[in-house]
Amino acid sequence: MNFLSVEYGVVLAGLFVIGAVFGSLLNVCIYRLPTEERFWKALRYLVYPPSHCPRCQQRIAAYDNIPIAGWLLLRGRCRHCRGTISARYPLIELFTASLFAAMYWFEVPDWGWTALTNSSVYHAAGPAGGPAGGWMSPVCLLHWRYAFHMVLVIGLVVATFIDIDLRIIPDAVTLPVMAIGILGNWLVGQLYVAPLWYQTPPMAFQANAFGFLAKDFLPPGALRNGIVGLAGWIGVPGWITAHPHWHGLALSLAGIVVGGGCIWAVRIVGHWALKREAMGFGDVVLMAMIGSFIGWQGTLIVFVLALASAVVVAVPLWLVWRDHELPYGPYLALGTLILLISARTVWPWFDSRVFAMGPLLIPMGLFMAVALAAMLFTWRWIQRRFGWGGSLMPAAEVAQWLPGDQLAYLAGENTDDRQGQWPRPEWPGLQTGRGQLHSHAWRSATNHRTGHWPTRGR
Repeated sequence: MNFLSVEYGVVLAGLFVIGAVFGSLLNVCIYRLPTEERFWKALRYLVYPPSHCPRCQQRIAAYDNIPIAGWLLLRGRCRHCRGTISARYPLIELFTASLFAAMYWFEVPDWGWTALTNSSVYHAAGPAGGPAGGWMSPVCLLHWRYAFHMVLVIGLVVATFIDIDLRIIPDAVTLPVMAIGILGNWLVGQLYVAPLWYQTPPMAFQANAFGFLAKDFLPPGALRNGIVGLAGWIGVPGWITAHPHWHGLALSLAGIVVGGGCIWAVRIVGHWALKREAMGFGDVVLMAMIGSFIGWQGTLIVFVLALASAVVVAVPLWLVWRDHELPYGPYLALGTLILLISARTVWPWFDSRVFAMGPLLIPMGLFMAVALAAMLFTWRWIQRRFGWGGSLMPAAEVAQWLPGDQLAYLAGENTDDRQGQWPRPEWPGLQTGRGQLHSHAWRSATNHRTGHWPTRGR
């Protein structure tokens, strides 16, 4: 790596400044997108009305809107009303600026010919780039892929802070970023980390085993010949390099299906076992958004890394604050960042131990879903047995106030059962039971002195 390169340092400093500018925009996204449910109106709300103080409604001048420095110069207060401006705004700008520089450090470590192999997202079966000097040369490929991944990182930052604040992830955050993921993989065709399908030596060993089984148990035909042909084969199918754009589209769509599908499966199993929503649908769309950038293998790795991060972080938080409603979006974002900065090491480990299972991944996934359901059922039983189940019981539903309820309420408020009626004989015991005997006696124009209703024969 060019640790002492002046040019490289200038690039990192420039990316830090650009990241701070984007951080200022992300503050607007985090604040405004959740306030509007309609998709297109939420996107329009990002640019109109212009930035203004929520207290005095005065527009924020351009010189006060400088990322990080603007807040410091104003000392955290509005220039007009002197209202407090949260320190969270410059911190998000600083965080985003650091991400822009750090991700470049990991993904584009140098500009030499070894740049691809030194990149954090290098994979032996990944794209190799075009001829030197072209727009898809190895160095250009690294920069295209860095810019592509930064769009994903930007979406993850916005989704993370909204999920922390409100426990929701709006579609106005995930769907536009997902569209960029699909279009980028389709139009460029070489932005992926690993291709849709490839076979390493450990995978070939598994394919060999399936080949022997196919010879013994499958009848002659195309299926048997295809499985046997995979035995011992190593590499990437030829159609991937021959049709890179269609491969990019297929990879992105597969990532959406597998990524969103695995979170959806957890959502269904959790709801079935716990009788309540275990994971929001926003997490499903967020994982699909991640899959549109890094493919189906990457989403499985992110799923495992996010689960491990949640166990490490969420369990201590639960012990301290007893908060059972922890957002899962930040852990998906953290798992994605871990993968992007360590894919060169993490991805081959999954290749040799997870993806090498080949078709066995499907029954393994079903087994994990059943195991998850059994674990949740057991945990729910333990909570009920020891009286800990209050947090996992379904929340009481709030009944909707209907017109019939309003009429019943008004009828209950009207305690005079004689309203609009002529006086009629009635056994005084009924009035006594209702606590209305003296009220009726007092209101009776004919017998208010005696306290009795007239009876037949008098």
